[in-house]
Amino acid sequence: MEPNVDRYSRPDPKISRESSLHNLNPQQEQHEKLCAAAAVIPFHRTTTREEQQQMLMAEEELLQELRSKANELFLREQWAESSSLYSQLIDLCRVHLSSTDGASDPDKFSKLRKSLCLALANRADASSKLRSLDEALRDCDEALAIESSHFRALVCKGKILLSLSKYSAALECFKSAASLDAQANGNCGTLNACLEKCKMLEYQSRTGNFDLSDWVASGFHREIPELAEYIGPVLIKKSEISGRGLFATKNIDVGTVVLVTRAIAIERGIVMGEDSGSGENKQLVMWKNFIDRVAGCVSKSRRTRHLISTLSSGEDEEGLEVPDLSIFRAEASERDDYPNEKLDMNKILGILDVNSLVEDAISAKVMGRNKDYYGVGLWFLASFVNHSCCPNARRLHVGNHLMVVTSRDVKAGDELTFPYFDVLQPPKKRREAAAPWGFDCSCKRCEFEEKMRSKQELRDIEAGLEGGMDVGGVVYRLEEGMRRWNARGREKGYLRASFWAAYSETYASEKSVKKWGRRIPAAEAVVDSVAEATGSDERVLKVLVEQLSSRSGGGLGGGGVIGEMEKALKLGRGIYGKVVKKQALRGLIEL
Repeated sequence: MEPNVDRYSRPDPKISRESSLHNLNPQQEQHEKLCAAAAVIPFHRTTTREEQQQMLMAEEELLQELRSKANELFLREQWAESSSLYSQLIDLCRVHLSSTDGASDPDKFSKLRKSLCLALANRADASSKLRSLDEALRDCDEALAIESSHFRALVCKGKILLSLSKYSAALECFKSAASLDAQANGNCGTLNACLEKCKMLEYQSRTGNFDLSDWVASGFHREIPELAEYIGPVLIKKSEISGRGLFATKNIDVGTVVLVTRAIAIERGIVMGEDSGSGENKQLVMWKNFIDRVAGCVSKSRRTRHLISTLSSGEDEEGLEVPDLSIFRAEASERDDYPNEKLDMNKILGILDVNSLVEDAISAKVMGRNKDYYGVGLWFLASFVNHSCCPNARRLHVGNHLMVVTSRDVKAGDELTFPYFDVLQPPKKRREAAAPWGFDCSCKRCEFEEKMRSKQELRDIEAGLEGGMDVGGVVYRLEEGMRRWNARGREKGYLRASFWAAYSETYASEKSVKKWGRRIPAAEAVVDSVAEATGSDERVLKVLVEQLSSRSGGGLGGGGVIGEMEKALKLGRGIYGKVVKKQALRGLIEL
């Protein structure tokens, strides 16, 4: 948006454009002019009328020149430079206002206040582009304290509040701006768009109702949908797994969105397809850039600094304080008295090492982007979700937003968990995968399988799978063993998940299926038990879809498989969430 220029700040035709663009030194010449202007003010009362007129013209000329140059830089998107000149303009206006008698010279006093108000609004706009949102809000508030119905300040504040996910407060600003008919009419399209966007996001944040169906159905060719910040029926409390965790406060169906949060900072790049050395170097560069982004956010916002300080740095997990969930709610963050914590770089690095998430993790689904992209980011509340080898949640990445959806039904009081590594593999490999994270998983599944380690036959089956034994034989021996061990319910699902590679390879081979026939269970039964034990997973869904497709002659619309198709849709909801409606979800599943 082009900065407003009121009648007091229109460039004097006598001032050349060339001079405005090239001869003005904001650090020296303008500072000298400001000092000179301030120095002559005390003598206004003793000078002649002609001298006063000359000084007034000089003041106006300087204000006009500063405003003209600042606007030029703003339009060139040189945000820092324009902000610097707006700061000088603001200082100059304040100097003049302090020495101007509003009663004896009301016209000049009014003009100076209007110029100060507009300069504050313009500097706020520039600061918001630099993501210095705290400073930008202070400027907007100061401008509105001068003129409560200042159109540009209202719109600017509304946009800043919107970017901070404070939808109700932003909506009030836009409504106030829309009521200023004369100025609003010329910006009707932009203002209406802001109002509608605000209403939609406020509804999403209040209800948790998100719908990505049109975007998905378009093949992700449309613009990435706008998403609101949302916190569902969850709370933070001490976890038996580790430190603090996120817990359900009520029963939650599979596919329900429990959290939507925007990255505090994120860094992306294409690293796949590179040789290992080059790929690792690119990731190191990305990691450095990511750290710089986080450090920049921390330096510009007290709230960000306070929230990041609540995260674990990997030390004294049990002694960590449990933060109140309300501090993470954007709409409840109107306070400006956050403690001014000092975070040194070592502390930040420790926090990022423990809490950063990569987008291509096994528990995540990245929508609408090239699969070769690698991304690393920080999302505050998602950092409280612990690992489990029998997880009940997954991550869905949409743009810079992370959505946490339940991958199976969750009961009130259950801790929400997602896998930090691939859990569709045997205990030995899972322990190896957990080592870099610095923990030994002790979830119900791991406890059960630890007890089963005493069975030599199970160890032989695991060794056979690693040694290239016929996968159908692995499945058969495991199923026979579970009968003898009296494995029931989820216990079967745990073991089947551990040997999923053998099951999926067996069902994918027509030869293996014919060879083993009824000696092994139907794929649908195995899919059900694995999904019940470890939640939805694309690889599990793929096996079910392939079975349905082969049975119906290549499609998923056969009347004989309607019940199984509903199972596939339920699994799909556990991966993509209820944010994708039935028809679009069916399209994703068929892909």
